[in-house]
Amino acid sequence: MYNKLLNKKAKLALVGLGYVGLPIALEFAKKISVIGFDINEERLAKMRKKIDPCNELGPEAFENSDIYFTSSVDELREASFFIVAVPTPIDKFNQPDLKPLLAASRTVGMALKKGDYVVYESTVYPGCTEEDCVPVLEEVSGLKVGIDFKIGYSPERINPGDKVHTLANTVKIVSGCDAETLETVAKVYELVVKPGVHRAPNIKVAEAGKIIENTQRDVNIALMNELSIIFSRIGINTYDVLEAAGTKWNFLKFYPGLVGGHCIGVDPYYLVHKAKELKYHPQMINAGRFVNDSMGGYIAKKIVKKMIGMGKNILGARVLVMGVTFKEDVSDIRNSKVVDIVNELKDFGVDVDVTDPNADSEEVMHEYGFKLIEKPRANYDAVIVAVAHKEYMELDEEYFRGLTYEHAVLGDIKGIYRGKIHLMKYWSL
Repeated sequence: MYNKLLNKKAKLALVGLGYVGLPIALEFAKKISVIGFDINEERLAKMRKKIDPCNELGPEAFENSDIYFTSSVDELREASFFIVAVPTPIDKFNQPDLKPLLAASRTVGMALKKGDYVVYESTVYPGCTEEDCVPVLEEVSGLKVGIDFKIGYSPERINPGDKVHTLANTVKIVSGCDAETLETVAKVYELVVKPGVHRAPNIKVAEAGKIIENTQRDVNIALMNELSIIFSRIGINTYDVLEAAGTKWNFLKFYPGLVGGHCIGVDPYYLVHKAKELKYHPQMINAGRFVNDSMGGYIAKKIVKKMIGMGKNILGARVLVMGVTFKEDVSDIRNSKVVDIVNELKDFGVDVDVTDPNADSEEVMHEYGFKLIEKPRANYDAVIVAVAHKEYMELDEEYFRGLTYEHAVLGDIKGIYRGKIHLMKYWSL
């Protein structure tokens, strides 16, 4: 299979061309022949014009790429090595939503032939690939795993907005259903991953290795958030405390903040789901999720209390929220916890404006029911800088005072302006 791909006698298909799938497809397309498959024709039309719908890649990333974009299952059948990189979200009850993954598995099953390989990249709980995805592949294709086709798992490690830790320079975990598959999958990924790959002993280990990366970060950020609540009551700044503690060589540098997006704020729930299946109630993971999911409401209440402390009437007070994406310098608004701040403020009767240099107003309206304003107004009672976009990093107190009444609150969620605000009422986590 490896030699066939290398000699372009076989094609690799990337199923799901989102922020994970497209970069992988384009990297492989510089070495071998690739079919980029997605069900969204609108997105495919942009890619054919060398436009990344996620705004992560420039047109140069599409250059010198042997890739064909399609939504046709018939054309997908031309591939022999399939990589599945579709979202694995949670539902409103924080339960794993496998619908996109199982739908992609059915699609691949329709294209699957004897001798083909299927590798999953989507983040899942240990056992999902073999227990949930493989039965779908077998049922739809009429083939048997290990006999007619091979299966592998290689979790994505793409960090949205990160131009340093890319697919090409980050070690990749690989696994397979047997030793031969493992070596083939490893060699295929070594075509595009410069530091090489880590061969996991089996698929469940690879699945678990991925999911604890984000669970570990979630729990550590939750600790920082809880500490920030305690330090706020003491009357000291969390970032000052972390700066002091960080002088110790083995202190882990995590920071408080909103935990949203489609990785850290979602993946731990997959592990919780599996643990409960095994009759274990994971207390630390659940506690971390509770703390982090509560932070938006906590921040809004703190700002409201600060305004009340300044004698402001909350009903009809005007607040500007700067930033609505789930993290800095990206356009992705999925599972943004800034929305929790906005909704909590509105529940208090506050008039809220939201602005963001990267987000699309129509997307925000569709997803959350409010539009962005193009330009901030004036006479705000408070400004909350919720996301550390590069456009906000150099703003000074005079800028914020130009937006507000003489006496106003500045909420600085990420501590960007610590030590620089002297005339406004300043608060940060």
